[in-house]
Amino acid sequence: MDDFHRTTLGRTGLPVCRLGVACSYGAPAEAFEEAFDHGVNYFYFGGRRTGAMAKAVQNILSRGDRDHLIILIQSYSRSASLMELFFRRALQQLGVDGADILLLGWYNRPPPRRIIERAERMREKGMFRYLAVSGHNRPLFPLMARNLNLDILHVRYNAAHRGAEKDIFPELDPRDRPGIVSYTATRWGDLLNPRRMPEHQAPLTATDCYRFVLSNPSVDVCMTGPKTRGHMREALEALELGPLSSEEMARVRLIGDHVHATSRRLSFG
Repeated sequence: MDDFHRTTLGRTGLPVCRLGVACSYGAPAEAFEEAFDHGVNYFYFGGRRTGAMAKAVQNILSRGDRDHLIILIQSYSRSASLMELFFRRALQQLGVDGADILLLGWYNRPPPRRIIERAERMREKGMFRYLAVSGHNRPLFPLMARNLNLDILHVRYNAAHRGAEKDIFPELDPRDRPGIVSYTATRWGDLLNPRRMPEHQAPLTATDCYRFVLSNPSVDVCMTGPKTRGHMREALEALELGPLSSEEMARVRLIGDHVHATSRRLSFG
C-alpha cells in the first residue's frame, strides 16, 4: 500500500484513491465532482443508475480527465445477452465508449460459464478492461480468485462483519492479488444507530466506519454511498483523519462485536 489515501488496485496496476463512490443513494452530481476534486476516482455505476453520477462523469470527462477516472459498471443480470445489452446502455448513459471494470454482482456461487464467456467476449471488444465479482460467500472468494480470471473482488467488510480477516485476506496470493474493494462499511447504518450500541457507548460516525475499513491494509478501496453532499464530506473526512489509533480501534471493534451479537439480520458471520 502506498499510503492511507492512495494505493494500487491489486493486480490491475490501477492507481486508485482508497475511497470509492457509489451512485445509487441520492447524492447530487456536485457531490461526486467534489469527491473527484479530492482525489476520489473509483466511480461505481450500478444498482440504481442515477443521472447524478452520469452527469458528474460527463462533467469530469469534459475537463479531459478520463485517464484519472476509474469507471465500474455493475451487472446483476443472469442472462449473458442481457448483461451485454444493459452494459451498453450504461455506457451510453455515461457518455463513454468503454468502462474500466465490469462487476458481476452478487454471486454466492461461481458465475456460470455462459456469463464468464460473454464477459470475456465483451472485454475483447474493448467494452471494459478488468473483471470483478461481488457476493457474500466469503470462502468462495479465494477459490474464484485462483480459478477464474478475476481482477477485483468486492467483499463485505465492516466492524460488525470481520470474517474477511480470516476467510479472504490471508488466503489470497500476495504476489498476484486481486484488487480488494469493501462495501457496507456502516453495516446498513446499524453502526450509527444509538439504539444498537452497548451500554455507555456513543454510536460510531460514518467517518469512524470508513476509517476502520481503511485502517486494514488488505483493503484497497472502501465504498461509500452518499445520500447528500454532507454525507460525501463525512466520507472524505476519513481520508484526512487517517488510520484509527489503537484506542479508537478497540472501541470500534467492541461496538462491532455488540452489533453483530445482537443483530436480527441474517449476518453471514
